[in-house]
Amino acid sequence: MTAAFLAVAFGPILFGAVFVASTVTAVDRSRATERLAVAAAAARTSIDALCQQLRAAADAVALTADHRGAATQVVGRGLAAAVQVTDVTGQIIVATPNAPPAPWRDCGDHARPTGPVAALAVRVELHDISGAALGTVTAAQPVDPMLVARLAAVTGVAVTLLDGAAPTLTVAHSTESDGGAEAVLAAASALREEGVTSTPDGRYLRRVGPAPGQPLPLVLSVPSDQPPGLYPVLIAVVLLAALLGVAVAWRLARVTTRPLVELAGAVDRVAAGDLTARVPVRSGDEIGRLAEAFNRMTRETGGYLAALASSRDQLRGHLAVLGDTLASTHDLQRILRVILHSALAATGARAGAVLLTEPGGMLVAQCTEGLDEYWAGTGTPQVPLGSSVVGAVAATGQPCRGRMETAAASPGEPRCGTYIAVPFAAPEAGRTADSRCGEEGAASARPLGVLALYDRLGGEEFDDDDLATLQTFAGHVAVAVDNVRVHEEAQRLSLTDPLTGLWNYRYLRESLRREVERANRFGRMVSVLVLDLDRFKKINDTYGHAAGDTVLAEFARRVRGEIREVDLAFRQGGEEFVVLLPETDARGATIVAERLGAATRNTPVAVLGHAGVQESIGFTVSIGIAVYPDHAETGLRVLEAADEALYAAKSAGRDTWRVAQDTSRITDPGDGGTGVRAAHAAPPTREMPVSAVTSSPIDGLPRAGPVDATGAPAERDESA
Repeated sequence: MTAAFLAVAFGPILFGAVFVASTVTAVDRSRATERLAVAAAAARTSIDALCQQLRAAADAVALTADHRGAATQVVGRGLAAAVQVTDVTGQIIVATPNAPPAPWRDCGDHARPTGPVAALAVRVELHDISGAALGTVTAAQPVDPMLVARLAAVTGVAVTLLDGAAPTLTVAHSTESDGGAEAVLAAASALREEGVTSTPDGRYLRRVGPAPGQPLPLVLSVPSDQPPGLYPVLIAVVLLAALLGVAVAWRLARVTTRPLVELAGAVDRVAAGDLTARVPVRSGDEIGRLAEAFNRMTRETGGYLAALASSRDQLRGHLAVLGDTLASTHDLQRILRVILHSALAATGARAGAVLLTEPGGMLVAQCTEGLDEYWAGTGTPQVPLGSSVVGAVAATGQPCRGRMETAAASPGEPRCGTYIAVPFAAPEAGRTADSRCGEEGAASARPLGVLALYDRLGGEEFDDDDLATLQTFAGHVAVAVDNVRVHEEAQRLSLTDPLTGLWNYRYLRESLRREVERANRFGRMVSVLVLDLDRFKKINDTYGHAAGDTVLAEFARRVRGEIREVDLAFRQGGEEFVVLLPETDARGATIVAERLGAATRNTPVAVLGHAGVQESIGFTVSIGIAVYPDHAETGLRVLEAADEALYAAKSAGRDTWRVAQDTSRITDPGDGGTGVRAAHAAPPTREMPVSAVTSSPIDGLPRAGPVDATGAPAERDESA
């Protein structure tokens, strides 16, 4: 029974010893790797400082007229071991004594050297006052055992300088012993740059350089911190435990088995990805130390992974912001949601809002998140430029962050504790990243809007990193929002006439179709007026095309002044215009035609003639009128009917209007009895009378079809 229990107990003990050995080895390697990383950074810094010192020495000699005296002073002060001045042909004209032998390796050269390096050097171009090249100034410092020893003292590890290129590497200088240097050389031959390896004698190596600012091929080495004789000690502990197990079997079952079970469970959880697993430390023996080492390892690993995950998530968030913003360039609301969500995720804010600058000097919140319980105002928040925090940010173009007292919150701002606000435009000049509200700074261009975040998680104030993060993608946000507005403006320009500002023929077809469909659905009428300026070619020929353009623009302005807001005016081309009058019958259309004719003929237009003299031009307009559905069953047919009526008005002597003939009710004797008037029948020579109805529908709007015994449509509402 005792032997059986010993066999059962001995297995976990042996496993624990092996695990301890592997853990200690892993921890030892991890510590050595960290130490070598710190030493590598220190070595780079030291060599870079030496190179900067040499550069300063070379610059001092180059900037002095007395190159020889300056070189002697530089060497005398210990800034460089040697200074050489050469002319443009490479001939040495000044050289200090006791210069190190060649070859000299330039500090900016990071290619792997193929031979020994005798000195580090920095070369500076020498120019005269006019900028012409005179030669070079070179300052050098020998690479000798003293330099390697200084590097070893700075880094706290052994330093070995290599010569040549793989596989013919040799040791130039080393602070290792002779045997240690040979072991380092053997291991470094197969070691890649910036890699870490170990030697059979228990050393860890790291290869550093050459790299920009550090041109020397170095190998850093540290001895292992693993206790000597670890494995014999572990074996002795296992054997002793096995011998004592017979006497204290029941004690070992409680003291040893339980911690191992807990350790095994924690290991399984860590292997499954749960880095929060911890092993209770119940004693100070090997199992307890193992638990402490395991807990420390999981904590450190969890911290590293958390930092990596945070950096990864932040990078993904920023990439998602850019990707979604560019993909949603024409969807402003989606862009604003992406901006706000990305900002909240990047800074850990509880709430935020995106405010855009609107005409009239107001900031209007277009998108909000988490502000239901924060916002102090009612409805959509609007903040005047220059008022409160976000108004000041928009007015000055300067970012702002800080803490706000609840009682001091301005109207239109949430009751918050901390805030940060960044404009959607990079300022041209101004404050630094730690800018606070109330400081003076150079104003930038007026931004498109402001991103404001409130109440960071944990109650901490927003810091400079948050400000820098928001400023990083604020420029991309401004471009995206500006693209949306440019796209909307381009759409508007594609549907308007650039000279008159009226809608163009492309929008006429769409509007006519839409109004006819609406009239057909609700049983209404739509009147179409086709207008043509009389003898406009004579105006162009007499006064010039610039004067003609002035007349067209003024006529368009007068048309807009005589129609309702629901009416639509178009420039069909040249001097021909079209006006759509929704829910208007023929009577109402004739009233509008009379107004347009009077507004045209009664007031001349002042223009500049060919000689630059201001003249007054009187002009008139002829108008053709057609009504849906009285004169045609489709929008294009109505437009054609109005055009035919325009020809009738022209034939009647111009400066008048005509209503299209109802072709379904007029019979032409020459049509063979079809009951339809020919398309180009002689037009009437006088204005057609239009009867008015004696009563209107309840809603006051004209209806399609006859509304009284005479068949006259409803009268246009004069108050419209």
